[in-house]
Amino acid sequence: MDLYSQDINQLIDELGALPGIGSKSAQRMAFHIINLPLDRVKRLSQAIMKARENAKYCKECCTLTDAELCPICSNEKRNHKMIMVVENPRDLIAYEKTGKYEGVYHVLHGAISPMNGIGPSDIKLKELIERLKGDVDEVIIATNSSLEGETTAMYISKLIKPAGIKVTRIASGVPVGGDLEYIDEVTLLRAFEGRTEI
Repeated sequence: MDLYSQDINQLIDELGALPGIGSKSAQRMAFHIINLPLDRVKRLSQAIMKARENAKYCKECCTLTDAELCPICSNEKRNHKMIMVVENPRDLIAYEKTGKYEGVYHVLHGAISPMNGIGPSDIKLKELIERLKGDVDEVIIATNSSLEGETTAMYISKLIKPAGIKVTRIASGVPVGGDLEYIDEVTLLRAFEGRTEI
């Protein structure tokens, strides 16, 4: 039996379909949105539509942006000779929160996972290899400490080492099976500062 009208149920269902949102959270969010002034709801819906319509990959690092280059890649103060490879844009944000990394990034949008049918051609590896034809001193591999992340790290290392570019891996401090986006800044900083060559 439906407790609410069709429109309210549809809003709750749509919010509940978002990752990490359960049915109770979806209801709270729906009622919060319904109780907002109409202009705030319009701004929210317009922001969602604009972000979805204008989002694209940065032509350098493959993170999501609404411009040709993301703010990090377009920043001339960043060290463009040091590239940190991460699995997704959330991992990039996690490292940026430390405020200590001054290089640039490359976002793979996944990790190699033969069990799930994800191979090297299914992530942004080709784009990374293309970037390495430029002036690059070091590639820091900061994939998650999961089986897929470790597999991806080893694959990238084997691809890059013959080019004579220094390849490092973030150090321990990031727990095995942990996702970077949920780890605190201090742990991420320790992992970054203790990275080792692979």
